[in-house]
Amino acid sequence: MSSQVFLDCTLRDGGYYNSWDFEHDLIQDYLVAMKAIGVDVVELGFRMTDQKGFKGACAYTTDSFVRTLEIPEGITFCVMINASEILVNSLYSEKILGTLFPETAEMSRVSLVRIACHTHEFMEALHAFKFLNSKGYRVAFNLMQVSECDSKELILLAKEAIKYPFDVLYFADSLGNMNSEKVQNVIELLRTHWNGALGIHAHDNIGLGLSNTLYALNKGVTWVDSTVTGMGRGAGNVKTELLAIEMSKLRSSNCNMKQIIALIANSFKPMKEKYGWGTNPFYYLSGINSVHPTYVQEMMADSRYNEEDIIAVIEHLGKEGGKKYSKNILGEALNYYSEKPQGNWSPVKLFEGKKVILIGSGPGVSIHKRAIESFIKDSKPLVLALNAQSVINNDLIDVRIACHPVRLMTDCEKLTRLSQPLITPASILPSNVLDFMSSIELLDYGMGIQDTSHVYKETHCILSNPLVISYALAVVSSGKAKQLLLAGFDGYSTDDPRRLENDMIFEKHQSVASAVPILAVTPTLYHIESTSIYAL
Repeated sequence: MSSQVFLDCTLRDGGYYNSWDFEHDLIQDYLVAMKAIGVDVVELGFRMTDQKGFKGACAYTTDSFVRTLEIPEGITFCVMINASEILVNSLYSEKILGTLFPETAEMSRVSLVRIACHTHEFMEALHAFKFLNSKGYRVAFNLMQVSECDSKELILLAKEAIKYPFDVLYFADSLGNMNSEKVQNVIELLRTHWNGALGIHAHDNIGLGLSNTLYALNKGVTWVDSTVTGMGRGAGNVKTELLAIEMSKLRSSNCNMKQIIALIANSFKPMKEKYGWGTNPFYYLSGINSVHPTYVQEMMADSRYNEEDIIAVIEHLGKEGGKKYSKNILGEALNYYSEKPQGNWSPVKLFEGKKVILIGSGPGVSIHKRAIESFIKDSKPLVLALNAQSVINNDLIDVRIACHPVRLMTDCEKLTRLSQPLITPASILPSNVLDFMSSIELLDYGMGIQDTSHVYKETHCILSNPLVISYALAVVSSGKAKQLLLAGFDGYSTDDPRRLENDMIFEKHQSVASAVPILAVTPTLYHIESTSIYAL
């Protein structure tokens, strides 16, 4: 290899979008393209321990899978492991590592292993280096979120790192918020003790990934990362096709772009259109607020979050702390509710003994609109609509229900025009939200959030999540309705995490003694009893 090492990690970092499920032919074309543009190391993927849900071959990158690939001459194969998956205890970690790396480096076609860790995990992760080193693997450490580390922490880490003969110490701009000044500061801090090779893994949230990488090269960093079209978690990374041009200039070498341009046009451009990676105002905002980009990625893929919701969550996490991604935190980011809910309205007068139809937002409402409206006119159930949905004739809707402050602010103007009373946990809504809704009749049924079973009380409920469907089930049950019909709850595909989340909501509801019986009347994928609106 030359003094600079050019590493492409598309199949690993890009896998956050397609569950590491790259077609075999695509991988072969990609490897040919990497060779043509001068890439030295290809990171084929992770070696994960997580077996939940479907993930493609590049999530596990087993030796048997690697042996199915044709390796262009001169390319080094690499895999990554997450320190968090092996840091349990030393005996258990040894067992995990033995499972992940059953072959020695001499037997395997993988020769380099990168260990991704936070600075506080580094000392414990060193035993993984010892294990891998004993089996002949070259090892690199990737330090995550270095932009959030203090100087003393990095200096102490560098002092400890010099005691161990691993190959390269990477620093990763995980939040994508570094500039050249921050890059230089990290390099100087690590160089107080570490005199081995340094690497940079730059994300592109604020559009500085390439310039930061080139700056780092100018300051003595020798290992650099990139991905094809920048495909990677959140906003993505430095674009391989651009870095290749810069590396060829530094090396005074030829860079044949023909294969990679064809690869992008035929494979990566369609994927990008499907998954939507790349920097945008949301990722930029997350970068400057030091918010983990996966929050943005998850919200952009979730129809429950519109643009206003995403901005509000980013600002909330920027204040409350969102550097480390947690699915639980994402659920709580829009949760303004106290654990001691208040409420002064009982739904009994409105719902007791009545058949209720709840109008959701799924496509089933539009598809079966005529049948739903005909049923409402003939059977005269009490009609409850989620949020500001407007597919069904507004004159047929008796009352609306909403509970998210962000959604309420977004829908306020519509709700004012629609004129129905609104069931909402008004007592604990922020004052600015209440100001927006001063002209709407509010029916204040309280809501609190706890990690517990659902509890339905006369004027409030306690739920495990702040979703409006959970709140609606509680309100109708507390009101002692005879039956709840669901229209427009189509559900999500089995590989969509929202499918499991909503199935859990219905499961928790049905475990409550006072739960109203529910019956879906339009097509649904959820595990609930169903019939046809036409049969009714």
